[in-house]
Amino acid sequence: MFSYRHAFHAGNHADVLKHTTLIALMKYLTQKDTALTVIDTHAGAGLYRLDGDYTETSGEAQEGVFRLLSEPKAPPAQAPRAQAAPKTVAKPAAAKPASTAAAGWAPALQDYIGILRGLNPQFAETGDVAHLKIYPGSPFIEQQFLSGRDKLKLFELHPTDYKSLSGNIEQLGVGRQVAVAREDGFEALKTFLPPPARRAMVLCDPSYEMKSDYGRVATCMADAVKRFATGTYVVWYPIIPRPEAHDLPRKLKTLAVKASRSWLNATLTVKSSKLTTDTSGEVIRPGLPASGMFVINPPHTLKAELQAALPQMVALLGQDRNAGFTLEHGG
Repeated sequence: MFSYRHAFHAGNHADVLKHTTLIALMKYLTQKDTALTVIDTHAGAGLYRLDGDYTETSGEAQEGVFRLLSEPKAPPAQAPRAQAAPKTVAKPAAAKPASTAAAGWAPALQDYIGILRGLNPQFAETGDVAHLKIYPGSPFIEQQFLSGRDKLKLFELHPTDYKSLSGNIEQLGVGRQVAVAREDGFEALKTFLPPPARRAMVLCDPSYEMKSDYGRVATCMADAVKRFATGTYVVWYPIIPRPEAHDLPRKLKTLAVKASRSWLNATLTVKSSKLTTDTSGEVIRPGLPASGMFVINPPHTLKAELQAALPQMVALLGQDRNAGFTLEHGG
């Protein structure tokens, strides 16, 4: 149960999608004067070293955030529009001088890169990805947008990650604004809905290490919407050759439609999911080829932000001709 460590995956292509979306959500939701309660059901360690043993062992950040930012690549000057249902493939952009890159980023990706710069002063000063050492998990992204009236509830069961998370949050000196608990986030969520100020955002992104996680996510979201229909509910999910993985977004869409709530589903594919073999005939597993973000009650601004950002993610993170994205919405 505790074999999964996000440190192996920090900064991968799924994190780029997840955190770009999360930043756009937090930026919008914290603009209002009314207090916001943010609940992170599977918080992880909060901060990760991109030059640490875990990340360097997996190499996933190299195909994620480092690939996104490495020279001489730059975002497309004009991003193509997404299609609602079928997969839309954005072709890689031609290389551009690094000096022109900043002007071409979609606003949501500019905000994502801004968060990275804030945690990595040398990277901010030089633009050299060799100085990109610290990567924020969702708790640190969420906390950076909070005002004094807002609250952040973090749940993490893994004993080592819970200890790291507690220490990382303590260093922020934010007092009672951020609460960390070693509890099952699926169950703990029930005690906080509805929130006192009637405004909440919930991020649910378990490891999906166990097949039962898929069913628990769907059940958890159904219960949450029943308890507090107007909250913003955000689910990250992997797209892998497993029936449960493909059923989850369909279940979430059905849930939203039945509850008469608006919804948005964004996916990012970077490579084929097919197994291949090397010269000796040994099977090579592709790793995670794609992931998605499903949002119930999304802000009205989110669709346009992702329409601009997703083609750039495909152009810079895509590894083969199967790379593409989808962006669906309804309600």
